[in-house]
Amino acid sequence: MSIQYHESNARMSQIAVHNGTVYLAGQVPSDATADMRGQTEQVLARIDELLAQAGTSKENLLSAQVWVTDMAEFGQMNEAWEAWVVPGRPPVRAALEAKLAKPEWKVEIMVVAALPEA
Repeated sequence: MSIQYHESNARMSQIAVHNGTVYLAGQVPSDATADMRGQTEQVLARIDELLAQAGTSKENLLSAQVWVTDMAEFGQMNEAWEAWVVPGRPPVRAALEAKLAKPEWKVEIMVVAALPEA
């Protein structure tokens, strides 16, 4: 079985595909001046782009890991998440408070999805 890597540099890849499963690196917002909901919406849009590049979509999500910097803003993240996730197809998910690599980031999300069956 081969492993495919996409959007790679010396340190990491944004996408790895193996055995019908797509793994995304943790995604962070491009505009850190936005509030929690806005940052989450940016991250989810980027996840949509990467999943499409890999040949799948949020309809095939298996799992998600969500890190937020302040649980007081957790509701804003959930508002964006619930508006984005496919009804009736929510992935398994873990969410926790963490210090992220840049202090201006409020959220980071990493997902795993299946490739659609041919």
